[in-house]
Amino acid sequence: MTIPPTLRESAVLVPVFRDAAGEANLVLVHRSSYGVHGGQLAFPGGKRESADASLLATALRETEEEIGLPRAAIDVLAALPPVYTRSSGFHIAPFLARISPPPTWHYQPTEIAEVLQVPLSHLADPANAGQESWQLPGWPAPELVDFGRVGPHYLWGATYRIVHALLPRLLAGEWEL
Repeated sequence: MTIPPTLRESAVLVPVFRDAAGEANLVLVHRSSYGVHGGQLAFPGGKRESADASLLATALRETEEEIGLPRAAIDVLAALPPVYTRSSGFHIAPFLARISPPPTWHYQPTEIAEVLQVPLSHLADPANAGQESWQLPGWPAPELVDFGRVGPHYLWGATYRIVHALLPRLLAGEWEL
């Protein structure tokens, strides 16, 4: 696929795993206040660098840099449909991966404020979803925004769209987690 020249290439890893109780979890990061997406929930990932052989290489490199998860702990299951950000101009290539999480996350504090392990059951619960009218910088007018709640955080935008499309497939058991 050719990416429009106005969009910047980026990639994210969508890490999933089963916890000790057997419940499927998704790993999200709460970004530090630094940068365009500061303070938001996201997947580990970022902009493609010239040394990256592919967008998958970008996702794997960024995941190790941001949350310390080495390639050996990652089993890539599928390339997911790309998503785009409207206001920040990113083309995001998401890659679903089954992971072996570490006992303790060692993340890059300048980029990541917190690593969250979120049960799929929480994300699927309608009580944790909502829609509100938001007016964000750069938006010409308020818009209705769909979101999920994860503790005190809002899951919205491109990350929400990835989760929203993927969740039914994960819950249906399309991949062995």
